[in-house]
Amino acid sequence: MNHVIRSHDRVPPELVEAFAGLDVATVHEAQEKRGAMRAAIRAITPNVRLCGTAVTVKSQAGDNLMLHKAIEIAQPGEVIVVDMEGWEGGPWGELMTVSAQARGCAGLVIDGFVRDSAAIRSTGFPVYARGTSIKGTFKQALGWVNHPISCGGVLVRPGDIVLGDDDGVCVVAQEDAEAMLRASRARELEERVLLERLAAGETIWGLGGLDAVAKAAGLREEALDEVRR
Repeated sequence: MNHVIRSHDRVPPELVEAFAGLDVATVHEAQEKRGAMRAAIRAITPNVRLCGTAVTVKSQAGDNLMLHKAIEIAQPGEVIVVDMEGWEGGPWGELMTVSAQARGCAGLVIDGFVRDSAAIRSTGFPVYARGTSIKGTFKQALGWVNHPISCGGVLVRPGDIVLGDDDGVCVVAQEDAEAMLRASRARELEERVLLERLAAGETIWGLGGLDAVAKAAGLREEALDEVRR
């Protein structure tokens, strides 16, 4: 089996771009609450957004050899998504950020840590990680590039769509992309209408029929005539 795979199915760029303006939470809800990575994986820079297709990396703890290989083969618009086996070190820093950005990468998502965080923030390159660590790495051990991995508790395959904003990261399977785009846009429209009604004074309790849900669950509350006494 090849450690590195270069050829895989790719989502049309225009379809990927169509996801760019959507809130990540909206997409997550639209695909029935699937695809959200663990909340510990967050943007190290506020107010950045991430949208692209995955180049997946499985590295051994303490070694970033295969991350460098991923930068080498990544195509413009692709996101490097890394399973670092939970190692608490900094396998990605300023030099790799500059290199990846120059080659057109759309960002990094790593189930692990990064370093040189101030320098990374200055570039505007979207990086999502568990946090920061100054610990260095080796460049010796083989791993896997563009094989299915688990990142943040989510299955990620090469070519899947990866989205990120201040709320977190969500993955959309490439074969579901068209359907999830339609569902996300429909949900976005529904929320706009709902926001207008909420701004006019209505409540989600009333609009969502939550009174019936609560009563079915056994809710008890003080009667209105008792309150008025």
